[in-house]
Amino acid sequence: SIALLFISHKTLCVASSHVPADPASSFSRFSRSSLRKRQDFLSTFPRGGGATKQQTVVSAPFKEKIKGDGTASIANEVFNLVKIIVGSGVLGLSSGIAGFGDNPGALVPACALILVTGSFGAYSFNLIGKICSLTGSKSYKEAWTKSVGETSNWFPTVCVFMVTFFSSIAYSMILTDTIKLLLKSSGIMVERSPLLLGITLFLLLPLCLLKNLSSLAPFSLLGIVGMGYTCIAMAIRYFDKTYALPSGAAAAGRFLETLSEGYQPQFGSKGASSIWSINSFIYLCMLSTAYMAHFNAPKLYVELYNNTLPRFQTMVNLSFGFSIVIFCAMASFGFLTFGASAKGLILNNYSTKDTLMYLSRVAVGASVLFSYPLNFVGIRDSVLELCDVPLAKRTNTYLNMITVGLLTTVTALALVITDLKFLLSMIGSTWGNTLIYIIPSFMFIQLSKKLPETKDKVQVTAWFTAVVGVIMTLIGTSMTLTSS
Repeated sequence: SIALLFISHKTLCVASSHVPADPASSFSRFSRSSLRKRQDFLSTFPRGGGATKQQTVVSAPFKEKIKGDGTASIANEVFNLVKIIVGSGVLGLSSGIAGFGDNPGALVPACALILVTGSFGAYSFNLIGKICSLTGSKSYKEAWTKSVGETSNWFPTVCVFMVTFFSSIAYSMILTDTIKLLLKSSGIMVERSPLLLGITLFLLLPLCLLKNLSSLAPFSLLGIVGMGYTCIAMAIRYFDKTYALPSGAAAAGRFLETLSEGYQPQFGSKGASSIWSINSFIYLCMLSTAYMAHFNAPKLYVELYNNTLPRFQTMVNLSFGFSIVIFCAMASFGFLTFGASAKGLILNNYSTKDTLMYLSRVAVGASVLFSYPLNFVGIRDSVLELCDVPLAKRTNTYLNMITVGLLTTVTALALVITDLKFLLSMIGSTWGNTLIYIIPSFMFIQLSKKLPETKDKVQVTAWFTAVVGVIMTLIGTSMTLTSS
């Protein structure tokens, strides 16, 4: 993993070396104004067949044309996309592996699936960028309109609503479980339901009622920092064997006796071959939830400085490469530590007396808390757009009423749904597979009918990806409902 990160860093440096620190300031060592003067001067020379020896030849640097109005470098875009991908969904991957295996050998196919689904995710993310490049689109809805048609452009909005709505339910559940364990570490015992209601009333509601979320921007860094710290903490706890079962002369880990029976490590004989179990589709659906960032593709494409397709693809491939490494690491450390007893939120497995994991819960809890209103805005804006509410009617009072109603609905469902693994797999099997595999492929296939130059081998891959998405949706949803 360290070698891969080093190589990716070198690649990123090379890819970004041609991007000025201030994109608006200069091309190479020439300013834009001097470049304009040189171009005006060169335009006075004759063109066409009457070239003479005195005619000046324009060198390559002067021909360079910057595409788009974005200002973000590849490095900035990679950081932002990794921050979006590596969210709370990664904390449930260990339980997904435990759904079909209970032996360390199961990690081999599990990590292979992380790589395969991540590669498909990167392909479809790049496909959305290609669609935006061909059509000049700047949003998911606009890309759908120009590739599929205007009559059905409500469908992407519905998808965004469903994803953000169910993600908010998952955030409420994660926040409640995390704070409950933090209070338990301090000797305070509280039931889940009243704690969830208190968190919603005194923490989430005030944040969701904010009209200007710019003050929360600095806290967005907590997400990737919290996940990075959690990954390191999980690695330390695996290697120091503080949760290990007694084996031969080796004594039990010092935190083992502090865990309840259902939370202690449990291992068996279901190794690599267990991947052929039908339950592995639940794990695949959880991976779809984890990689679900594709409705951000148009925004990242527009914001990228000189957003040519090769530069966009470099950014996407690096981002998904880093995310694949992090996913493999966190899923592996959690499963190797607890095996078949890994819970939907892996932090629940660790002892409340473990200071290292206590700090991890604090970091993850703060990250979820401050990213909650950013996700909730997607729910509210989708509802307003679907209901075609005019801007003049979107007063503060009206927005507050919508916010209270939606947050009440989210909280009510979070009270009823207690299995985070079920929720994550259900999100992935339905809207995750739709957003990642089906919609991008369908948009490109429809666009190919309008633009003959796009009818190449990429269309075959798009068809294959769409079919895989449909199969995963049908089987994954069926298995998730059956297992629940």
